[in-house]
Amino acid sequence: MAPALPCRSRLRLLCVALAFLLALDMGMADMYKDIEIIWSADHTFYFMDGEREALALSLDYNRGSAFKSKEMYHFVRIDIDIKLVEGNSAGTVCTVYTISEGPWEVHDEIDLEFLGNSTGEPYTLHTNIFANGVGGREQQFKLWFDPSSEYHTYSIVWNPKRITIEVDGVTVRTFDNNQDQGVPFPSYQRQRVYGSFWSAEDWATQGGRVKTDWKLAPFISYYSNYNVTWCQPSPGVLWCGTEPAESTHFNLSPKARADLQWVRDMGYVIYDYCTDRSNRYNDTTRPKECSLPPRP
Repeated sequence: MAPALPCRSRLRLLCVALAFLLALDMGMADMYKDIEIIWSADHTFYFMDGEREALALSLDYNRGSAFKSKEMYHFVRIDIDIKLVEGNSAGTVCTVYTISEGPWEVHDEIDLEFLGNSTGEPYTLHTNIFANGVGGREQQFKLWFDPSSEYHTYSIVWNPKRITIEVDGVTVRTFDNNQDQGVPFPSYQRQRVYGSFWSAEDWATQGGRVKTDWKLAPFISYYSNYNVTWCQPSPGVLWCGTEPAESTHFNLSPKARADLQWVRDMGYVIYDYCTDRSNRYNDTTRPKECSLPPRP
């Protein structure tokens, strides 16, 4: 048996442990310290946008720009404020997403992509989820505000029970963990946060019918208030990954359920792979999760 630690040493270890737990609980991130530019550093710059520190990503005919988080995460909440390109942004795509870095054929990914518009047309928020290398789970949304006039907060909430996407605190999408029903779910791989700004004029705006007007370049999008909060399990549970299956800790709140209904009632959902009645799916090829009841 190992000898008991002196009281002072035990107190010091306890303080270290408490400090670590407090750091996890706060989960604060610093955009300048906690991300790195990975693509076209000469097309990016930090600046003070009023009282907030912001990162600008720019896009011209030659190339776009991108950043990634220095850390990887497993079950986490990610919040970031974004202000999109004003005016004609057709063909451009501004993104924030998470992705694993293991073998591509089994990768996990949670995507938020903002598809640019021609002047006077709304932005499209395009979302997708990959699990075990399989995607094709697109949902698209028309936003109920102008996302280029000011910053808005976009959130990815990933816990063992579901993935939730929020816009300004409004839940617009969930993807439940139905692994027990044979549906892949991102459960085992850590993921890194990425943000990028690039050209996809062959498909981004009205299916590629509207091309980018490069005379308007450079296009600029802005990111601010990047924040990461580690998933918090229920009391007495060591880590979110060990949350008991019968736990109600991650159940959807009544507000979240009301949000989901409101988004659909107001017509803000403009595409849902589960209700696609085109030639993409039939009754036998439609993804299995589309026929399962929502989790609590």
